[in-house]
Amino acid sequence: MADTTSFHTPARMSVRARTAVLAAAMLLALPGRIFAAAPPTGSVTLPVSPAASAPAPASPRAAKPTLGCLISPERVADIGSPVVGVVSAISVDNGTIVQAGQPLVVLRSDVEQAGLHAAQARSAIEADVYAAKANLMLAHQRHARAVELLSEGFVSAQAVEQARAERDVADQKLQQARGQQEVSQQELRVVQAQLGQRTVRSPFRGVVVERFVNAGERVEDKPLLRLAMLDPLRVEIVMPAGRWGSVAVNNTLSVVPELPGAVSMPAKVTHVDKIIDAASNTFRVRLSLPNPGNRLPAGARCKVDEPGLSATSLPARSSL
Repeated sequence: MADTTSFHTPARMSVRARTAVLAAAMLLALPGRIFAAAPPTGSVTLPVSPAASAPAPASPRAAKPTLGCLISPERVADIGSPVVGVVSAISVDNGTIVQAGQPLVVLRSDVEQAGLHAAQARSAIEADVYAAKANLMLAHQRHARAVELLSEGFVSAQAVEQARAERDVADQKLQQARGQQEVSQQELRVVQAQLGQRTVRSPFRGVVVERFVNAGERVEDKPLLRLAMLDPLRVEIVMPAGRWGSVAVNNTLSVVPELPGAVSMPAKVTHVDKIIDAASNTFRVRLSLPNPGNRLPAGARCKVDEPGLSATSLPARSSL
């Protein structure tokens, strides 16, 4: 009888050990929960992993509130020609950076060049003015001589009056010659302006977005080029009506373009709508974003820190 008891005792102990091991494994399988209990007598103690013993991570803080925005060119213009003509040369292409006043397209100007030469020749003629001056000087001398002879009794008063009239006529001819010379100068300016219309120049500093014509094409009403000003850039924000009054002109907001490696950049408020759109219950805000060297492309989306709110002013999310 003693031998039978001693024979079954080890078997009973091994069953208890296996039961304890299975229970400990089930408890460790529960995520985020650790139960510390004394192992039963004869059971096997399992090591606890560091990940299981680490405290649960704290809930993240609320993100800073932002508004979506769009970066666009400050100005876009379709450049055209004020006159009809044929393209003689075009010196820019898509993506070319141009300066204000830079020649972009040149139209054929053979007739205008010939008219310019003729106007320059007419404006350079001063013979009429010199002749009128000499005639006036002679008229003055004749009148003075007639007055002297009248005092000596050699001529009549009628001769003096005639000399005075000739002097006045000579003076008017000089004024006429000078006026004609001024008209020639004005005609020269007109021809120069007509010739200048044959060269299309850039109205501002920007980038050629698209070219619509090539050399040899006839130009009438269609645009020649499309230019975009990229420095500064324009940032458009649509804000809810509940944020009315939170932003004003000359305020500075932080803009983060949605581009790889982009960082926060300051932009100044240049316009705030005075009317709220009733359909969407929103209003628009426009910002000016400096872009030296055209580092940022236009057309990208961005984020703007919502004015008047911060992450600390919002209630934190409760952890589950």
